[in-house]
Amino acid sequence: MTRFQTIALSATLLTGLCAAVPALARDEHKLFGIQDALTTPEALERLDKGVKLYFGKQKTPKVVKTIGEWKTNKKTNAVGKSDQKACEWVFLSAVIALQERARQEGGNAVVNIKSNYKNVEQSSDTEYTCGAGSIMAGVALVGTVVTLGK
Repeated sequence: MTRFQTIALSATLLTGLCAAVPALARDEHKLFGIQDALTTPEALERLDKGVKLYFGKQKTPKVVKTIGEWKTNKKTNAVGKSDQKACEWVFLSAVIALQERARQEGGNAVVNIKSNYKNVEQSSDTEYTCGAGSIMAGVALVGTVVTLGK
């Protein structure tokens, strides 16, 4: 192979590689069911039953004390997983982080939980937003920690 052929082949390969990079950087914003994620075996085992969760505008018992609003932004490895499985796992991680914050602040519930992926809020009683990629999946939530009456 001549030097010119080697350079031409290298340039062709480099161009092909650069064209393939956007395909690896997939970042689809998908909606998945909150109840589906909260009823997985992992969720049933790991969620704190002492800290209630209310998404969107779900009706809550009387709020006795509003403690504050907190955000969480979690990522997980998505390699070899379906988008739904990766998103359910990272959603669970984000919800657990909100529950831990509620416990730390003395609350017993997180209300008005909304998706906040890439700082775009979406309020829903039934769905959350997940950024699903080829390598990573991410869920960002924002919620208000409160103390509910009994």
